[in-house]
Order: sequence, then C-alpha cells, then structure tokens
Amino acid sequence: MGSFSIWHWLVVLLVILLLFGGGKISGLMGDLAKGIKSFKQNMKEDDDKDASMAADAPSRPAGNLSGPGVNQARNTSTEPNTSNSSHPAA
Repeated sequence: MGSFSIWHWLVVLLVILLLFGGGKISGLMGDLAKGIKSFKQNMKEDDDKDASMAADAPSRPAGNLSGPGVNQARNTSTEPNTSNSSHPAA
C-alpha cells in the first residue's frame, strides 16, 4: 500500500495529459529549457565580468582606511584634555 503501482502512475499521467493537453506541456518544457539556458549564459557572463574586473583593478596596500576611529587613534598629543564635559559646572 505504501508504494504506487505502474497503473497508478499511468492514470495520473493520462489525467495530466487530458487536463493540460500535449501542446501546453511541450510549450512549458520549451520555456523551461530556454530559462535554464538563459540562466547558465548569465552566470557565465557574470563570471567573465568578475574575472575581468579583478584583472583590471589596481592593487592597493591593505590597511589604508580612513575614518573617525583612525584619526582618533593617531592623535598622540600630550596636551591635557581641557573639555570639562565629565565635570558639572560650578
């Protein structure tokens, strides 16, 4: 009872053919094949574009980032902090 017989699958196939017809199924399969071909072609183009962009990109040394954290880390002045933001005004 757990597995279906060959007759069950033939009846299911016959019902599907009657509902959708042969023309619709072949059209769907053709559209599916076109979609797969288009997908593969686009994936190949993306790989080619990525490879050409990597070859054209100039090499930069690592660690040359700029930003607020970098500027604060480079501030090595020995002057005392005169902003009394942590102390209330008297």
